[in-house]
Amino acid sequence: MLRFIIVVIFLVLFLVLSIPVLIAEWLLAKVSKKTADHSSLSLVQWAFGVIRRLSGVELTVIGEERIPDEPVLYIGNHRSYFDIILTYERMKSLTGYVAKKEMLRYPLLVNWMKRVNCLFLDRDNPKEGLKMILQAIEYIKSGISIFIFPEGTRNSGNELSMLEFHAGSFKIAEKSGCPIVPVAINNSAFIFEEHLPRIKKTHVIIEYGEPIYPKDLSKEEKRGLAEHCRNVIQETINRNHALV
Repeated sequence: MLRFIIVVIFLVLFLVLSIPVLIAEWLLAKVSKKTADHSSLSLVQWAFGVIRRLSGVELTVIGEERIPDEPVLYIGNHRSYFDIILTYERMKSLTGYVAKKEMLRYPLLVNWMKRVNCLFLDRDNPKEGLKMILQAIEYIKSGISIFIFPEGTRNSGNELSMLEFHAGSFKIAEKSGCPIVPVAINNSAFIFEEHLPRIKKTHVIIEYGEPIYPKDLSKEEKRGLAEHCRNVIQETINRNHALV
């Protein structure tokens, strides 16, 4: 319980004390959006790194060298709020995450999310969902990678289970031409979700798979792209389970 209290205190202090920084970042973006984006990336990565250390997470990362040196669409399984914290800390370039629209209700947190190019998805409104996909494509074309969890929500099943992938998530890569990088995350739910509200010291494994280029796929392979990526991640999760 002590870890949870410490993490909450740090998060609240960061959000409140960073208000002047948010203002400065907003002003900097008026002069140079790219500079402000990189500055915000560094600040949020620092904060997430502190949260990881305060939470006692031991992190093993595999396959980071497989990530192409260009904007990509990251596709990952999703079992914990910490999935975002742990993966974002590792990003080498600008990356926006797709979040549910309900996150818009949290002041200061949503301001930082917008500063680091997050997109907000209304899962109940197909029209708004299409707008989000089009915005993500524009981000890719401007040099910003996108990270999406195509299960659509956090999976509360057992450690080796996965929900079905929403095929619409992959339109971002198909329409923009960017590569897809599968991301398999093991054991993240044990940090917090499996024993709320306690945060426990945990070993988490993140593995980045070989990039998949939609432009090189046949029409039939494109139709099965979501299922293929799901299978790749599932096989990786199964393989890495023994390493946790």
